[in-house]
Amino acid sequence: MRTHFDPAQLPSRDFYRLLTSVVVPRPIAWVSSTSATGVHNLAPHSFFTVASVTPPIIQFTSVGEKDTLRNIEATGDFVVNFSPASLFEEINATATAFEPDVSEFDRAGLTREPSRTVSSPRVKESPTALECRLHETIRMGDCTLVFGLVTHAAISTDVLDGDHPRIDLLDPLSRLGLDEWGTMGQIKQIRRIRTADWPRDFRPRA
Repeated sequence: MRTHFDPAQLPSRDFYRLLTSVVVPRPIAWVSSTSATGVHNLAPHSFFTVASVTPPIIQFTSVGEKDTLRNIEATGDFVVNFSPASLFEEINATATAFEPDVSEFDRAGLTREPSRTVSSPRVKESPTALECRLHETIRMGDCTLVFGLVTHAAISTDVLDGDHPRIDLLDPLSRLGLDEWGTMGQIKQIRRIRTADWPRDFRPRA
């Protein structure tokens, strides 16, 4: 038996809460940006993914028009900082809707680090930062999709095994439904099966 939900019959906020409870876990783009007047903004956005490999483009969604979106469209750049579990409280604090002239860096006690290729600062305490120049924005319903061309990646040597970031050292934080957040659980490894190697005796579970 299933319970059915019709988005046309529910208030949009209620269906939004349903969607964000089943599209889980969601990685968090901790986006730093700079306003036209020079204020450094920092905010988490949990609709986030890789949009293109070549060229390297990442994408996050601004739900509504927030300081992050206004800043990026005004200055043309931003940084996506990694969201580790160790900074759980700070990341949550930067989601507070402060006035545009207030910097979340200062309110959350975080350190600005100069970027190499963009004007917006990185979060020094975050283990990775992807510097981005605005590629394009697309309005979709009451949201805006923000696409950023990655111009530089800065990764803490402490989380690298050679050139590869170790997931156990990154310890990612994710968003779930309601006020729930997720941390990394058991890590599983499995290789994708090539067509030529498909096992003759493979049977799906009943």
